[in-house]
Amino acid sequence: MTAVFDGARADDSRPWLTSYAEGVRPEIDPVEQTLPEALKASAQRFPNHVALEFFGRTTKYKELYEQVDRAALGLRKLGVRAGDRVALVLPNCPQHVVAFYAVLRLGAVVVEHNPLYTERELRHQFEDHEATLAIVWDVASEKIDRLPEDVRPQHIVTVNMTKEMPTLQQIALRLPVPAARAARKKLTARPASKAMRSWESLLGKRLPKRVAGPKLDDIAVLQYTSGTTGRPKGAILTHANLRANAMQGREWLPGLREGDEVFYGVLPLFHAYGLTLCLTFAMSIGARLVLFPTFDVGLVKKAAKHSPPTFLPGVPPIYDQLARAALQGELDLSTVRFAISGAMPLPVSTVQRWEEVTGGLLVEGYGMTEASPVALGNPAGPSRRPGSVGVPFPSTEIRVVDPDNPAVEIGVGEPGELMLRGPQVFKGYWKRPEDTAETLLQDGWLRTGDIVTVSADGFVTVVDRRKELIITGGFNVSPSEVEEVLLSHPDIEDAAVVSLPRGDGAEMVAAAIVTRSGAHLESEAVRTFCRTRLTAYKVPKRVEFVPELPRSMVGKVLRREVRELLLTKQ
Repeated sequence: MTAVFDGARADDSRPWLTSYAEGVRPEIDPVEQTLPEALKASAQRFPNHVALEFFGRTTKYKELYEQVDRAALGLRKLGVRAGDRVALVLPNCPQHVVAFYAVLRLGAVVVEHNPLYTERELRHQFEDHEATLAIVWDVASEKIDRLPEDVRPQHIVTVNMTKEMPTLQQIALRLPVPAARAARKKLTARPASKAMRSWESLLGKRLPKRVAGPKLDDIAVLQYTSGTTGRPKGAILTHANLRANAMQGREWLPGLREGDEVFYGVLPLFHAYGLTLCLTFAMSIGARLVLFPTFDVGLVKKAAKHSPPTFLPGVPPIYDQLARAALQGELDLSTVRFAISGAMPLPVSTVQRWEEVTGGLLVEGYGMTEASPVALGNPAGPSRRPGSVGVPFPSTEIRVVDPDNPAVEIGVGEPGELMLRGPQVFKGYWKRPEDTAETLLQDGWLRTGDIVTVSADGFVTVVDRRKELIITGGFNVSPSEVEEVLLSHPDIEDAAVVSLPRGDGAEMVAAAIVTRSGAHLESEAVRTFCRTRLTAYKVPKRVEFVPELPRSMVGKVLRREVRELLLTKQ
């Protein structure tokens, strides 16, 4: 049997089709709507259905689309035009959703950022994408304001997300008591500069209909990722890419009830996974999207009392925490029919615990930012296979090849590098033609860097990663980026960063460090140094001091040997 699984061939070359859930077609329809057009269609179909919920306050679809139009006009008055990059540095909040679609409505390009990134991390990305305008959580505004003048966007719009909370909660946050002050400090702050505009100042009249929108092949989003190797770079995702992936998700779950589902937005919208599942997929089917600025079991408990979830995309630690709360009688999850896990391995024990308390399904998928991001999934039915990442999505082809020579195919059941092709595959890396050529082959095949095996019936199991990317908590960490920070410490002579198993099937960032002669360093001092330069999930959880690092004949650090060394010490 060949190891090329071609979505365009006859069904007998796609053995997994017999495992598809009932009603799932092997191909999606042609993509005909841009992302703002898909939102507009939902607003026309479900004008009075709730689109967004935030701490109990709701926004209907017709109201959401009106706000998008009003924000788009405000952005246009500030000079935003088609093709311009607009940076979003926001947590999950209604303004994030409005800003995302308002930028796209103008044909401009959204660049998503983690608002908890350090100034150093943000600077690298802003230098690369050269955004003309940034829409920023007021708590993060100081980091943007400190960017060098030639990097800082011309216009900065600040967002106070508490203004989208119910009135009584806004009043409670202003009370002169310690608890209120502490809560307010977490949620909002005074903008760093008086020159910054408020989000509310953008919202005027609606955008004239004559203003042209984007085309399907236009860039919608630059999503920064470490890719298969190296420092973060912007993956170019078009409207067609992202819309196709939302359509593939819709095809994968024929049991969804359009206009009636309740999605819980516990995944960050700035992450490719949260972006597709919540910002594009949920909005395209008229779902109610309940937004959480951060994942917190207590917030989920409160929301579930009046808006019980029916669809909950997440990562294994989220499912574990919620399932344990449900087992203790603190939370009713019996309304959740579908849960899709991604970004990190899903333990079978988590599946069993979740399905016990919900009665619904928890299935694992596989994706990467360069695939918008979902490419494979376990069928949402009895044929699902825990421990596997599933089978190709509709309209998706896979191939298993020799990692050192992608022209050579690997036999069924043998480990090889997974390659993908489909309408969701990205168009390349922003301003990085060499990286693009290395990852995206001329015939449209995407090299994933993941080593997999494929069973005779088409189920894929990830066995290793050829790339050195570390995935921790669902986020990608480039070892090179962390090493660069470590080597800037005056007492560190050499450093190597690798992943180590955490004990729950996940990974953690670990560092092997050689100190300079005569220097004395403690592990916690190293971590403290990193925290000022890296966001929390990139900071090494384990630091080991070693006399030297293993290197190849040409002087390259042998990370695999470093990892083995740390494993023996562990």
